[in-house]
Amino acid sequence: MRLFNTLFSRLALLPLLALLTAPPLCAQVTFGASGEEGEPFRRQEWRVPSPDTDIAAHALLFRPAGAGPFRLAVIAHASTQNVLRRAQMPRPEYRALAAFLVARGFAVLVPERLGHGATGGRYVEDQGGCDEADYARSGRVTAEQVSLAVDFLRTQDFARKDAAVVIGHSTGGWGALALANADPKMISAITVFAPGRGGHANDEPNRICAPHTLLAAAAGFGKAARIPITWLVATNDTYFAPKFSLDLVDAFRGSGGKVDFHMLPAVGSEGHWMIETEAGVKAASSELDRVLKPVAGKKP
Repeated sequence: MRLFNTLFSRLALLPLLALLTAPPLCAQVTFGASGEEGEPFRRQEWRVPSPDTDIAAHALLFRPAGAGPFRLAVIAHASTQNVLRRAQMPRPEYRALAAFLVARGFAVLVPERLGHGATGGRYVEDQGGCDEADYARSGRVTAEQVSLAVDFLRTQDFARKDAAVVIGHSTGGWGALALANADPKMISAITVFAPGRGGHANDEPNRICAPHTLLAAAAGFGKAARIPITWLVATNDTYFAPKFSLDLVDAFRGSGGKVDFHMLPAVGSEGHWMIETEAGVKAASSELDRVLKPVAGKKP
């Protein structure tokens, strides 16, 4: 009887063991439009590739009227090391900046990277703790995600295959600096708004985690850079203030990177978030127009 009970118990466990050891049943990941066009600017939800093949990154696409082909602009959003803030982060939209770009003939994609908001998944851009921060690795991982979005959009009928632009903000700008080693025929220009990582260390203004490590990583990105950078920072930015931003510029430029640096007037109470506002886009409009000029005599 005891043998029978033991055998029965083992047989009863087989379905559970099979369930626990079976590969996960994942829904098929599909990319492209995931909703109807709306307002403003043909606003449409999209799904684009991410480094995790089981997760499609959520994105918003804005376009001018017509069929195109349009030049592409991809906006790389800011981030935070705080896991709760990342999970609750509203979907990045940069509506004022998107409107500015659409008015100049660009199709604009704002992808939400892994570990943020609706996209979810593992936060692959983690820089690590302050003392052992790996800013170079985190920047390259951000760059990889932006590059995946650019490459996917380039396959669409409405998109030009060349002369895309990337605009990065804060963490997204740091990743854009790492992306400066890309083919300049595919990405013609990169603009960054207060790029960096480790700002507001311990939530304290003008305190940066491991600044010398950040400077060394910027020099590494500059050494491999092939695409010109337009670097913008507001005078009242307390994450990467103009003085420290200039140090980063010198490190990037000193190792071979090409940078056009501009300090912009104070916008709002915290200049780090200027590019998310209409006032900030207006303050940066002259520099943006210079970057967005038609390529090789063609209209965008």
